[in-house]
Amino acid sequence: MIMRFINKTCCSLSLIIVFSCVVGSDFEAPEDNCDSDMEANISFEDLEGFFNDETIQIQEDLIIEGYIISSDRAGNFYGVLYLQDHPTNPAKGLQLEIDLRNSHLFFEVGSKVQVKLKGLFLGKSGETLKLGGSFSAFGNVSVGRLPALKVPDHIFLSCGDIEEVKPILTNILDVENVPANVLVKLDSLEVMDEGLGMTFALPKEETEIILKDCNENEMVMLNSGFSDFQAEVLPDGNGTITGILQKDGKKHQLVIRDLNDLDFSNDRCPEIITEFTSNQIFISELADPDNNSKARFVELYNASEESLHLNKWILQRYTNDKTAVSSSIDLSGFIIEGKSTFVISPNAAEFELIYGFSPDLGVSTNSPADSNGDDNLELVDPFGVIIDRFGIIGEDGSGTNHEFEDGRAVRNLNITKGNPSYTFSEWTIFNDTGDSGTTKLLQNAPEDFTPNEHQ
Repeated sequence: MIMRFINKTCCSLSLIIVFSCVVGSDFEAPEDNCDSDMEANISFEDLEGFFNDETIQIQEDLIIEGYIISSDRAGNFYGVLYLQDHPTNPAKGLQLEIDLRNSHLFFEVGSKVQVKLKGLFLGKSGETLKLGGSFSAFGNVSVGRLPALKVPDHIFLSCGDIEEVKPILTNILDVENVPANVLVKLDSLEVMDEGLGMTFALPKEETEIILKDCNENEMVMLNSGFSDFQAEVLPDGNGTITGILQKDGKKHQLVIRDLNDLDFSNDRCPEIITEFTSNQIFISELADPDNNSKARFVELYNASEESLHLNKWILQRYTNDKTAVSSSIDLSGFIIEGKSTFVISPNAAEFELIYGFSPDLGVSTNSPADSNGDDNLELVDPFGVIIDRFGIIGEDGSGTNHEFEDGRAVRNLNITKGNPSYTFSEWTIFNDTGDSGTTKLLQNAPEDFTPNEHQ
């Protein structure tokens, strides 16, 4: 049986000549006939059940029915057709690999097709269910492109009008719950700032473009370096994108059919301010237990009622009498709640074993949280302002009023703000010497320390 797209030829009755005499991608599609006698006898879901971790060739007389959602008109798809099981609210989608150029002329978006499965190969890549011919490499068989001459034996257009395929409306956070290989539409997206001024793709290279929403959630748009719009500059606005959702594990990406799938004509998202400062965050406890050096920690306290993002805040250490920063901790990504502590440990597993709960942040040894009691520390906000300081930079703490070796330094409860100049009267300090007004009293973990409680 000849498929409907072979109804008219421009060169001869040869199927090969029919394909070869078409030049370019923008020309009239052939008139078509349709087949009204075929009926599907298996669903997408049941077909997926045939797959069992390795590519198989289907031997049963099975027919599947679906709707075309992809197009190679603009060259962003090549050698594939994507089908979904319903024109609206689809439950499943799949990929048909075919060695047929300009397939958009014969299979328009919204066309209903039946696929004879007997003889085709079935496989899976990530979450993508694939049908096609076979491809062998090093003795392994996988799904490959179905030869053009075999396409009319397997793919048939149904009679009836082209359906309007309505994309699933979703967002970046919810695409996890949308089936793979179906048409989706996302709103309020834009190209990341770093991508502005770039083209859709590098010449002849598949290129990932990172999109974001107004909450900084990210999504990949995948473009072909052979597409008609490869050299077009990416839009600098915000808006909607329609495309086929591809999934491979936790990696999700969108592939558009052409530039009509993009409408980034709105203004870009307002800038999100993620850097804040406050003088009500300060160092509240430093620990160097005499009985277990692995139980050291630093505690910060937020004396305000409001929570604060610690994006670009830094805790830095000056070892002994050093005047240059010896080590630092980037606190980005963390939030310190109002009237709450934030505990940092250089040995998170040991900390949990000793104190009975996990620290808010586990870091490495030799970090600011791993001081042996004679070092100096600074808490610095995102703008480089020193909010709080313990000790005197350039002075080794041994024998001074800022030594807490084998002991503890705890901020007095009447202190509600950080102090960029170390003031001994704001602290109660225990150590192994008792020099310079400190208290000579060794401190043991866990009983002599109060991480997670500013008291």
